[in-house]
Amino acid sequence: MSDYSELKPDFNKGLLTAVLQHHTNKNVLMVGYMDEEAFRRTCAEGVVWFFSRSKGRLWMKGESSGHVQTVKDMYLDCDSDALLVQVDPQGPTCHRNTESCFDLDVSFTLRDLEDTVRERAENPEEGSYTNYLLTAGTDKIAKKFGEESFEAVIAAKNSDKEELANEAADVLYHLSVLLYERGVSISDVEKVLHARHMKKKNFKGTRRDVEEY
Repeated sequence: MSDYSELKPDFNKGLLTAVLQHHTNKNVLMVGYMDEEAFRRTCAEGVVWFFSRSKGRLWMKGESSGHVQTVKDMYLDCDSDALLVQVDPQGPTCHRNTESCFDLDVSFTLRDLEDTVRERAENPEEGSYTNYLLTAGTDKIAKKFGEESFEAVIAAKNSDKEELANEAADVLYHLSVLLYERGVSISDVEKVLHARHMKKKNFKGTRRDVEEY
């Protein structure tokens, strides 16, 4: 479990505003409030606790529904009176049985795709194409990735945007399976991209050198 001892909320200002955000797709899930004890329990137990202003007591999010919010990371704002809590929700966050208490358009990211592949691997289902690929191994997955990549090239050459979008989705799916099978995470890839971005951003050479990089 992460150590949040460096976070020092200023409870002299009153309750701490806590914004829950999905740790993968970054959707805002809900807003709640913490007193010092709720914050302490959240840090210690790794699940979100709030202080209910209406009931005047502590409550663990999901204590009745079972849809607890597992803490992945937390960030205190510059005034030390608001907290961003990135969570892995164990079910719908809202009492309406929706992901978010806000009426957001549902987003889908590569991390969601990664989670789907992991879920299939950890909980195999009969007839699952993902399980078939993972069982077949690296050579089969790489072959399918190559085939889908070639089909994306053909779609691009045909100037068919809808076909290209579909083929690109297949490419990303098979790449996600290949990365998982080889033990590489989306975070690993993001770190490489970030390092390249920062290197290019701070590079002081010629335009040609930057472009070749």
